[in-house]
Amino acid sequence: MPLSIINPATEAIITEVEEADAAAVSQAVEAAHRAFTHGPWRKTPVDARQAILRRCAQTIIAHADELARIETDNSGITLSQAKDRHVLRAAYNFNFFADYIGQTSGAVYDQTADYLTWVVREPIGVAALISPWNAPIALGSMKIAAAIAFGNSCVIKPSEQAPLGLMRLVELLGKAGLPPDVVRLVNGRGAITGEALVRHPLTTVISFTGGTAAGRHILSVAGSLLKPATMELGGKSANIIFASADYERALDAALLSIYSNNGQQCLAGSRILVERPIAQRFIDDFVARTKALRIGSPLDPETELGPLASRRHLEHVLSFTPESDGGGVQLLTGGRRAAGFERGYYIEPTVVLLTDQGHRICQEEIFGPFAAISVFDTAQEAYALANGTRYGLVSYVWSQDVDRLAEAQQALTSGVVWCNTPMMRELRAPFGGIKDSGLGAEGGQACEALYTRAKTISTPRRPLPVRKLGLSS
Repeated sequence: MPLSIINPATEAIITEVEEADAAAVSQAVEAAHRAFTHGPWRKTPVDARQAILRRCAQTIIAHADELARIETDNSGITLSQAKDRHVLRAAYNFNFFADYIGQTSGAVYDQTADYLTWVVREPIGVAALISPWNAPIALGSMKIAAAIAFGNSCVIKPSEQAPLGLMRLVELLGKAGLPPDVVRLVNGRGAITGEALVRHPLTTVISFTGGTAAGRHILSVAGSLLKPATMELGGKSANIIFASADYERALDAALLSIYSNNGQQCLAGSRILVERPIAQRFIDDFVARTKALRIGSPLDPETELGPLASRRHLEHVLSFTPESDGGGVQLLTGGRRAAGFERGYYIEPTVVLLTDQGHRICQEEIFGPFAAISVFDTAQEAYALANGTRYGLVSYVWSQDVDRLAEAQQALTSGVVWCNTPMMRELRAPFGGIKDSGLGAEGGQACEALYTRAKTISTPRRPLPVRKLGLSS
């Protein structure tokens, strides 16, 4: 079945891709399995594997302009962000895991007097990778680089909305020297292609980034098949700004954390909690800056906010706009389709003021340029508000008081806490959520644990007597 790929800035059909049914998925998985069991990759020495991973990174950099343009046309991400944040991040992912595998080591246990035991980690097989539509190249390349660095093969399924950047990236990996079929790609929807990929008996590990409902289903299937899996799911991250914060930095970062990538980020600081002494000033400044954001073509270098990724998602985001002030919510700006665009999924960046934390704006993931501001009086109130959702991916805290930061990072229930900084990603550390934000993590050691299995080997230090059975007395 052909799937139309739409340019969200123009609503024009870019191309069509063929959806992989169960038979096509099986063909791809079997090819990746043959590459794993009979191909050279898993037995390639680490230094040679490192060299190929670095060539992959170099090839991505050499094609950065091409990849960024494809990503922009397919996703609506502004061209500058697509290149600087997404494509170059993809190259970094390959370089990072090239470095990482050169530093890994096994463990040796010599406490038992008569035995020496050591542990090695071996590649697990064929990884089923399912990547999202909001950052296809950046997040998809992270999964690919991590899976293959440890000697696995993989089959990646991009989102059916935005597969074109990853399709081209996979082509480039082959040109960089990666052996055939180590990385395979299948296109299609989750219920068809993704389901077949997760259930295939030859896929041995699953990595999924996407919505919580889909993640629950995939994890239930993985559990029934005893396949290890990691789920990076939704977020409703709180951005706590204390009166002791560096005000200008906190304001700049709050805007960046909700409006970059067109607001379509699971780690967006979508709930902004401001301490009362600075609340009115912050609200006035934040709304004024929001109104001044430059909305336009993602190809225009002056554009700060491009279109949302699809008509369906546009309608989803707009469904959160309150019909009128009241009921614990006040619309401060935005909440409509952006004026002046005959075509494209453009939306006005939106800000609301909330007093009812049970409102769906505070509890459901909007995944768009939609900020919800609340005012708090005490630190304990802020922590309770921040923790008061079913999500737990990221928390932001702004304060120049070191004791306050130490208290906050301990009080907040999220997988990641960023103190006095907008979004950053330390690949050496685990990145993952708790509660409905996911299970497991990605990062250096976290990926090693996911994409390898431990093997324990024991040997006597010297010949030992063995008890004899079955001998007559």
